[in-house]
This record gives sequence, structure tokens and C-alpha cells, in this order.
Amino acid sequence: MTNLNRFNGFNEQFPWVSDQGDGTFANPILHADYSDPDVIRVGSDFYMTASSFGHIPGLPILHSKDLVNWRIINHAIPRMPLGGYDRPQHGNGVWAPSLRFHEGKFWIFYGDPDVGIFMTTADDPAGTWSDIHLVHEGKGLIDACPFWDDNGDAYLVHAYAQSRSGIKHRLRVRRMSSDGKRLLDEGVIIIDDPERHPTIEGPKMYKKNDYYYVFAPAGGVEEGWQTVLRASHPLGPYEDRIVLQQGDTPINGPHQGAWVELESGESWFIHFQHKDAYGRIVHLQPMTWTADHWPAMGVDSNGDGIGEPVLGFRKPDVGGEYPICVPAASDDFDGEQLGLQWQWQANPQAGWHSLTERAGWLRLSAQAWPDGAASLFQAPHLLLQKFPALSFETTVCVDGAGLNAGDQAGLIVFGYSYAALTYMADTEDGPLLQVLEGDQEGHAVNWQRRIVVEEGQEVALRVVVQPGAVCVFQFSLDGHQYEEVALPAFEATVSKWVGAKVGLFAQAGSTPGGFADFDRFTVTRVSG
Repeated sequence: MTNLNRFNGFNEQFPWVSDQGDGTFANPILHADYSDPDVIRVGSDFYMTASSFGHIPGLPILHSKDLVNWRIINHAIPRMPLGGYDRPQHGNGVWAPSLRFHEGKFWIFYGDPDVGIFMTTADDPAGTWSDIHLVHEGKGLIDACPFWDDNGDAYLVHAYAQSRSGIKHRLRVRRMSSDGKRLLDEGVIIIDDPERHPTIEGPKMYKKNDYYYVFAPAGGVEEGWQTVLRASHPLGPYEDRIVLQQGDTPINGPHQGAWVELESGESWFIHFQHKDAYGRIVHLQPMTWTADHWPAMGVDSNGDGIGEPVLGFRKPDVGGEYPICVPAASDDFDGEQLGLQWQWQANPQAGWHSLTERAGWLRLSAQAWPDGAASLFQAPHLLLQKFPALSFETTVCVDGAGLNAGDQAGLIVFGYSYAALTYMADTEDGPLLQVLEGDQEGHAVNWQRRIVVEEGQEVALRVVVQPGAVCVFQFSLDGHQYEEVALPAFEATVSKWVGAKVGLFAQAGSTPGGFADFDRFTVTRVSG
């Protein structure tokens, strides 16, 4: 019997670290798809959330002490409450949330383009968040951000999804009840200038020096820029200025994020960059204020009066040094719960997985195809996580002894197109390894290899992701020597509004009741 339970050790050599260890950081601070990030400071702690769309659990909560080193501490939504999320709804769900701290508690507002504007609160961001509350019903209401003024008046600014509302290029500010539970009026459009600021979206509202500011990107995620609006009253009228753009840098479309002011008085801006299959990765920019009270972001290296993103910089002055940390990626499955990096493609169902039926292993029950599903693109039971770096390798051990004939389970790279290295049970000729490649319309088997497996033998599956999201699959029967699958390399792709993901699945054939066990999902730098 071959035991791979300790194959390769549990290597914590993470493939992307922003903190350079010398008082500086390199952008991006997170080379992972934390789309539309919003960040706040509460005392000496920083918290981030991001769009999660239809992936569950949703609304990730990350924590940092220095804006550079981050870890996942929670999700605010354990299940999507409305809208039929028991099946995948790619690109729908949670769009561009806003995170705030007001009157001693944490608030998150977001827009679901098909339902309306939602809100949830918590006393502790790492604890239980309140049930999602529908603040305002309406199609195409997205990117919602609350604002409480010094006199107690409350407002909400939001954008529009043209695909649902027929409205584009506009931001609206409305009065809101102080408890954040309802909007009080239709408010006013504060900008509608498609010639100068097309596709303006993702607004975040602030106040400083008696001015009201709305930070909002425009021009689209791949080639856009960061705009700031300014007024002397929350309802305007607003003037505008472009404050950050790509310029001569490789950082395309610096887009949609958060201004954070430190206890030291420094200002910083967090935004995303759309990076093809890697999704919307997170950057940190130094920020100052001009003498006439406009924000200046990044570095104006070409002298055109507009900031450009930095590739690296000194770390923020937070009054101390903190340990290097990164969001979790590896999982040894020894805990009582899955690591916080994991998300399902839809609301999870009881019985999909277990961490107790075999101690130290993740058991995935093989699930039948949903009605009408043509490929794994429609499968809700994929357990996935974000690409964590430009290049990395992921290895997992699979024991397929519990699979029924025709079942398969394995390691998948997922997007509009997907590829999976799977173990398939076959009672006639023995088990086989195969590669499935597919897309939204269907899938095909592009490689097969019969394997001789002793009773209780485990197989190690690996995918090596190289720059450009080029993926090469490998396998090992002894946990030491790996053999490359003889196929042209698969190039990962984005999915709807999100980057590629990597993870696990178990798919039933004709007979229900099978399962596969997985051990030590390990994410490291590419070896060699």
C-alpha cells in the first residue's frame, strides 16, 4: 500500500508576497482576484471586503495591520438569500460592496443587479453578520456606498448596470434613513458626462476639509482611470478631476477602490488592476492632498498633473512592524472547517463534503449533473479558490476507492474554459486518469491513461501554473516522481467578471452514493 499522506510535506512557501522585508512593498499587494476592494481603518486595524458575485460563502473579510500583509478572517454571507443561487449564476450576485464603521458597528452595502441594494452589519467583522436586508428593490442598482454626515444625515451613492436598467455613465446620491434600512427619496444624479467619464461606477463617498468627495473610476476596467468628484454639499453640484491613470506604467486601468487615512496622517489608496485570467488584483498607492484640497495618487512621473501607479514603495507608517502574512491558499484538511479561501459555485447543500468521516481528509460526495447541465460550467458543487500568484503549483492527493463506476474526481482549473485532471472509477478495466477540457457548452476527454492502482493506493495530482496562466498537469503514483500529462498546455481563462480559479470536485456517473477523499491541498512556488 502506497501512503502519500505526507507526500512533499506541507510547504508554506507562498508564491506571492508583497512585503519585501526591508521596509518596502511591491505591487500588487494581493495577486489574487479581490475585485472592487473597499478598505477601512478602525483604530490600528484595517479591514477589506470585495465583490464575490455568486460564489459562496460571499463577501470575504480580510484583516491587516499595515495595508500590505493581509489574511482572510471571515465571510459576511454564508448563503445567498434571494435570487435562485442554488444553481450557479455566473457574474450575478454581490457587486462592488462598500465597507464602513459607524456608531460602533461594521456595515456592508452592495448592489445585486437583478434584485436591488442590500445591507448587513456586525459588531465584530470576524463574527456573525446580520441577515442580509433589502434596502431598496430595483433592477440595475449597483455599487452602493453609504455615507453618514457629521449632523447625522445619511446618504447613499450608487451606480447603474446598463444591462438591467438601460442607464449608464451616471451616479446618483439619495437620502437614506440613519439606520441604513431604507432610502428616503429619488435623490439627484451627480454626474452624467459620457464624453469625459464614460462608464463611471464604483463610487465611494467621503468628507474632508468641509468638502464631500466621491471617488469613482471611469473608462472601463481594462483601460480606465480614477476620477474624483468634489462638492460643498452631499447632493452637489460636483466638480471632477482625474487623479490616477496608467500613463507610462504597465498597470492598466487603475480602478475602483478605497481611500484610507492612517493615525499617522498619511493617506493611501487601494485599487484593482484587471489582469486577464488572474482577475482583478489589488494595488496600494501613496496618496497626498494638494493645496487646493484634491487628492493626488501614485506618482506624477511624466508631469501631466495626473498620478500614475507605483510598482513599489515604502510601507505605510502605521507606527510599527508586523509579521509578513498572506491570505491562506494551502489546506491540510485537519481542521473542523474548510479554509476560508474556499468557495462553492452556488449555495452549498448538506452532504456535499465532510471533514469528519475520514480524519485529516476532505471527503467530497460525487454529485449528479444538475438538470440541463452540459458541462462542469453549470456544476454548483465545484470547490474552488482564487489564483494566488502569477505562477504557482498546486498539488493534492486523491483516494478514489470510494467512487462508483463512472464517477470521477480531481483537480480543476476553472473559467469560461476549464481543464481537469481526474481519477475515474471503472470496474471493467481498472481506474484511469484523464483530462477533461470544456467550456460553457460541453466538455471532451482529451487524454486518458489506464493506471494500475493497488488497494488503498493514493494518487497525487498537480497543476503547474506559469506566467500567462499557462497550466501543465502532472501526476505521481509514489508522491515523489511526477509525470507530465502529454497534452498541449492549457491556458486558463477568466469567467464572468472573475479570474480563473483552481480547486476540487467529485462528479457522479450513473450510480449515486460514491465519494472521493482528498488530502493536503498544497499551493507553493513553482519548484526548480
